[in-house]
Amino acid sequence: MTAVSDALTSAFQEEWGQLVATLIGWAGDWDLAEECAQEAFARALRTWPRDGVPDRPGAWLLTTARRLAIDRLRRATLGEAKLRQLAVTEEPFAADQDESGIGDERLRLIFTCCHPALAFEARVSLALRTLTGLSTAEVARAFGVPEATMAKRLARAKQKIRDAGIPYRIPPAHLLPHRTHAVLAVIYLVFNEGYVATSGADLLRPDLAHEAIRLAALVAELVPDDPEARGLHALTLLQHARAATRVSPDGALVPLEEQDRAQWDQSMIAAGLTELRHAARHENVGPYQLQAMIAACHAIAPTAADTDWARITLLYDALSAQVPSPTVALNRAIAVAMSSGPDAGLALLDDLGRRDHLLHAARADLLRRAGRSAPAAEAYRTALAHTSNEAERGYLRRRLGELEAGG
Repeated sequence: MTAVSDALTSAFQEEWGQLVATLIGWAGDWDLAEECAQEAFARALRTWPRDGVPDRPGAWLLTTARRLAIDRLRRATLGEAKLRQLAVTEEPFAADQDESGIGDERLRLIFTCCHPALAFEARVSLALRTLTGLSTAEVARAFGVPEATMAKRLARAKQKIRDAGIPYRIPPAHLLPHRTHAVLAVIYLVFNEGYVATSGADLLRPDLAHEAIRLAALVAELVPDDPEARGLHALTLLQHARAATRVSPDGALVPLEEQDRAQWDQSMIAAGLTELRHAARHENVGPYQLQAMIAACHAIAPTAADTDWARITLLYDALSAQVPSPTVALNRAIAVAMSSGPDAGLALLDDLGRRDHLLHAARADLLRRAGRSAPAAEAYRTALAHTSNEAERGYLRRRLGELEAGG
């Protein structure tokens, strides 16, 4: 049963977004696609232990989901044309080329979700929910809103797509700029979920990180004159180059300063730096490029001690001016602490007004660096109480144990 469970988990991570995207492309119905995809996985759970895992799990799931969709449409008497469209091919994940020249189903789905008729947050939320298979609760956490609020947002977006007859296709090239900003936001959030999962035992979800990198590359190719598209691709490459060193053998988070830089993927770093240079030629520096520049400061430093924290602080100053978010403010405070001392960073943390686990963890780390063990230990305990990610919890427990042992 373990082999079947592993196969199902792998299939969900690798196939969910493509499966739903393909079904939506055929049926034009978000709810139908998601429900049939879910039922296909439920049937796999019942039949694979008995019949064995198929050689091509994705194809098995698509065939099953498509037959379920056909049955539902037939029962609903929605017409022979749609049924013929669903039954036209047995090949999984086939996609016709459209006038934009892109045949990727997931990219089609993102561009459909990012139609300018939808509110920006609704576009990004719907694409993230559909692409990744994240629960509504997980998407809500990514946006910092209650689950009920996110559920209503998603329902309204789907209803508007149906009522307005928004077509499921990538728009022609001259309309791409109207959607690119939201598309990049979707890919950025997909990568973030792969880089630091919002919940569960694993810090990393490589499937999402790899998919985000692939999609970022496609969009950078699709809109080569958009420097932010190249900036996002550079950012994903530079960040993911450190993936092999970010988690210890026992599953705990390894902070940047303790990572073995010899194991960083140098070819990925080189590719990211190349993309960043291409983006810089446009002399229009946006948030993704600034974040990529920050990542580059870490990537090119031979050791943690060589990191140019003064430059990173200046880059965060520029990023704060463009994206004045709590996360940017927190990261800027850490950069100030690393360049000017922990007390300078702690003073900035006091002004942030946020009280999530990241704030508590940052405060604990700066207090530890300042030699204030008792308040640092208390901050680590508070951070532990506010995070559900086991990799992060492992790191926090290690630091707390060191303080309690007088280390």
